[in-house]
Amino acid sequence: MQGKAVDALTGKGVKSKISYKSYPTGSISGSKNDSAYSFSIFGSSKYSVTAEATGYLPRTILVDPKEASDLKILRDLLMVPTGQTIRLNHLIFTQGKAIINPQSFAELDEVVAMMKVNEKIEIQLEGHTDSQGNASANMELSQDRVDAVKKYIVSKGIDKNRIKTKAFGGTQPLSNEKTEDARSLNRRVEMRILKN
Repeated sequence: MQGKAVDALTGKGVKSKISYKSYPTGSISGSKNDSAYSFSIFGSSKYSVTAEATGYLPRTILVDPKEASDLKILRDLLMVPTGQTIRLNHLIFTQGKAIINPQSFAELDEVVAMMKVNEKIEIQLEGHTDSQGNASANMELSQDRVDAVKKYIVSKGIDKNRIKTKAFGGTQPLSNEKTEDARSLNRRVEMRILKN
């Protein structure tokens, strides 16, 4: 298993405290201070890999040995500067509904792992839709979606009091273009770290 901690905006390496442990038991663990990391995986356990650096939000990924190709797994940790939101890029919902597609569970499990590793972290889930259709229906849909994400995370053992939700509907688009790609970009859930 190898990779780097890199700034999500610039792609440059970020010197971090990078720690890994078998997940969920933590029976195998290790750490180093650098921007790059590598370690050997033993057995079929998943591993959580966490990077922490001054000026950045902590980042955790889950690694499954089944991902290996040519006996290697390459995964970078994208470090987001403090104060920024983390966009959950692989969170997919049934169109017009708050039903989470099972393909999204891997990314949500990484949020769970991050919250288990860093027990003081409190987050806010922020829901956004595109601006098509009824504004109040969009606001309701964005709230239903962040509630569904919170419910999933809580079901994995995270205290519900550590997760706040906020709905924005279509009021904060990333793009105002009238294309399907732009509308897709605007339909998102972001995570803000409230307490670290």
